[in-house]
Amino acid sequence: MSPIPRTEEPQDSPDTYVGLDVAGAERLARERGWSAVRSLPPGAIVTMEYRSGRLNFEVTDGRVTRCWKG
Repeated sequence: MSPIPRTEEPQDSPDTYVGLDVAGAERLARERGWSAVRSLPPGAIVTMEYRSGRLNFEVTDGRVTRCWKG
């Protein structure tokens, strides 16, 4: 069996994205080294698997209202 790939996460606080417009937040996250950025509406149903290197945004009216890793 092949090994599970490990992705290093940037040393970055998700709280710094809250309040930003979604386009700017996505651009900043990629510049800071996040390999995947996902924008979701409030209350979206998401799977519980943790994906290293992914940053999730909850977006309301074009602004990030919540942000978490995985």
